[in-house]
Amino acid sequence: MDDFLWRALIGGIGVALISGPLGAFIVWRRMAYFGDSLAHSGLMGVALGLLLGLDAGLGVLIVCIALALVLVLLQRQRQLATDTLLGMLSHTTLSLGLVALAFIETVRVDLVSYLFGDILSITPSELYWIWGGGLLVLGLMAWLWRPLLALTVHEDMARVEGVPVFWVRLGFMLLIAVVIALAMKIVGILLITSLLIIPAAAARCFARNPEQMAVLASGLGCCAVALGLWGSMQWDTPSGPSVVVAAAGLFILSQVWPQARRSR
Repeated sequence: MDDFLWRALIGGIGVALISGPLGAFIVWRRMAYFGDSLAHSGLMGVALGLLLGLDAGLGVLIVCIALALVLVLLQRQRQLATDTLLGMLSHTTLSLGLVALAFIETVRVDLVSYLFGDILSITPSELYWIWGGGLLVLGLMAWLWRPLLALTVHEDMARVEGVPVFWVRLGFMLLIAVVIALAMKIVGILLITSLLIIPAAAARCFARNPEQMAVLASGLGCCAVALGLWGSMQWDTPSGPSVVVAAAGLFILSQVWPQARRSR
């Protein structure tokens, strides 16, 4: 295999490993729309990075963290429903990013690679960024696991037991923001949430406890990356969407397999 394929595989596996535990909580807490809203703001982060002369990943991270803070604060108001706020923020930030990029005439921007990923162009320095940030996210996720699990099971009970609900929720949103910044190169801004949700949804059929589901989601995510890269190489298809299609195939298999076993 060529070096760029090894880098793509190693980088994709790094993102899949950290997406598993986060994706499990996103599925449990029904937060897919939150992930979409944060991911769509990534394009505005790319524009910010280009305007300030920063790395695109750093710009995405800054904007995603800022939007995560805004989302957590806006959840405390009661005038507008949460899904209404998320819909407004999601499409507004995506459109602002596109408009801002249109005004940057001095830089040539490959929108397709940002929107749908370009896993085959991962550089060695980006591998350090993915795995270093991934290890940090996994460490913080392990620290937040128990309070976040209590919050997911019953928020009021967790509050009574002394869990700092606001700070745990904020910490979880910030971790999602970091993963979105890391995964942007793998599957792109429009498909990031798919890598978080689909492997976790597939793992749910086989897991018997939360920890098992998180591990299975990471494993299925790694399989999706490997299968997507293989399919992209075999049939010359876009790499990011190929990874998502492979994950969707694994999800369909997870739904069919238990029924086939029961009927047999």
